[in-house]
Amino acid sequence: MDPSESAHINCPYCGEPLEIAVEASVGRQDYIEDCQVCCKPIQFRIRVSADGTASVDARSEDE
Repeated sequence: MDPSESAHINCPYCGEPLEIAVEASVGRQDYIEDCQVCCKPIQFRIRVSADGTASVDARSEDE
């Protein structure tokens, strides 16, 4: 994975596909960002393994 890549997820609220930036040089990221379509807050948990593979978990605040 390049130092900065993108990942594709679906909004847990409205289901719209979204593209998010993933910073591969940071092994772990937890943050909240509003959906670009429905404006509801999405909780992101991103983990990057030693081989550069990113795991992206996107959840609603209700989960």
